[in-house]
Amino acid sequence: MAKLPLEGVRIVAIPVVFAGPFGTMLLADLGAELILVESVHHFPPITRGYMPRPPQGLVPTTGATFGGTGGIQTYFDHWAGDRPWDRFAMFHALGRNKISCCMDLTRPEGQDVFKRLINVSDVFFESNAPATMEKLGLTYDTLKEVKEDLIYLRMPGLGCTGPHKYCSLFGAQLQALAGHTWLTGYTDLDLTTTQSLLFHCDASSGATAAFAILCALHYRKRTGKGQFIDLAQIETVVPHLADAVMDYTMNGRIQTAMGNRHPYMAPHGVYRCRGDDDWVAIAVSSDEEWEGFCRALGNPDWCSEERFSTALGRLENQDELDKLVEEWTCHHDNYEVMHILQKEGIAAGPVISQRDAFRDAQLVSRGFFEAVSHREAGTHLYPGMLWKMPKTPLSIRKPPPCLGEHNDYVFKDILGMSDEEVAELEKENIIGGDEYLIESIF
Repeated sequence: MAKLPLEGVRIVAIPVVFAGPFGTMLLADLGAELILVESVHHFPPITRGYMPRPPQGLVPTTGATFGGTGGIQTYFDHWAGDRPWDRFAMFHALGRNKISCCMDLTRPEGQDVFKRLINVSDVFFESNAPATMEKLGLTYDTLKEVKEDLIYLRMPGLGCTGPHKYCSLFGAQLQALAGHTWLTGYTDLDLTTTQSLLFHCDASSGATAAFAILCALHYRKRTGKGQFIDLAQIETVVPHLADAVMDYTMNGRIQTAMGNRHPYMAPHGVYRCRGDDDWVAIAVSSDEEWEGFCRALGNPDWCSEERFSTALGRLENQDELDKLVEEWTCHHDNYEVMHILQKEGIAAGPVISQRDAFRDAQLVSRGFFEAVSHREAGTHLYPGMLWKMPKTPLSIRKPPPCLGEHNDYVFKDILGMSDEEVAELEKENIIGGDEYLIESIF
């Protein structure tokens, strides 16, 4: 088997919620030995669920999930079970190829074990609330004394410097501060109706963190020196609003939400199709594409109307144009619309649900979904690798770890602890354990 790109690199991580777990997932996929340091005394928010043992009433069995939010309280088979932290859907989505050990970092003996692990590792990756590692006394300066060439990444929402560095934020607040929320939604609706639990900032900052680690590893290979990485999640989002940001700096103009429309493309939007709540997304970007679009529709009479003959005319008459387009799309299936328009080179694609994604011919043909078996959650299809490299093929090598599943491996095999030493520390709840010792975080 070909050696994976990060094989031989050991990363110790304390990632929480989505951003950190996503970034560490990418590094684990590349072959790094990714060791999650967890604690049976502290329940990380959202990472393994919203609470250690949720009442079954908060675990939806059908339809929308708790609060209509779309998945936050999701557990395997609609049941939290005796070990809900090992059954939580979002942890499963991001936990592949990682291993888990438990230790109490609030006690000196636990910190001693942690430092021993850092001493035989290459990278420390954490994404906790801003002051967490400082309160624990496990800063870069402290750990650099243990491992001189350590790469240490922190990724608080607003970075490690500045007047608001200690602000604790989740995705909704980060996207609001980055200007993302301002541009999301419809012109006739206020911001209270535009928020969702799909946070662009989590994925962008997680991927950026993984890239930063790769850069630091490359630098260390050339120079022998580690370094501290200060990643502000907000700064990974603002550049994605490129046109809006530069429009303001160049023209003093503040862009606003446009719904599904576009500044210069028309038709551009999501249109109802035949079927039960089926839709298709369409974008026509030029006069040449407009001609192809009209051909695809069979050149109906309205296509030749003067008001639609130019890009400006189509933009000025979007309301009428959208109605005419939907009069055509509603007589076709969404995939049918895609194929008809794609033959003319028009950007078009169906709006699909999670169920449809698992049936999508393109994703299925590429083998994107991989079957994974887990001792608490059974066997299911998981989203697979984000890219393919034939020379170093990536895959889901390990299922998401149960809490503390690899305690013996970390403490005995990696750190060389004796059975007696491990037993003594476990007796004092300094290391080990596989279930939370707290009932609730509220």
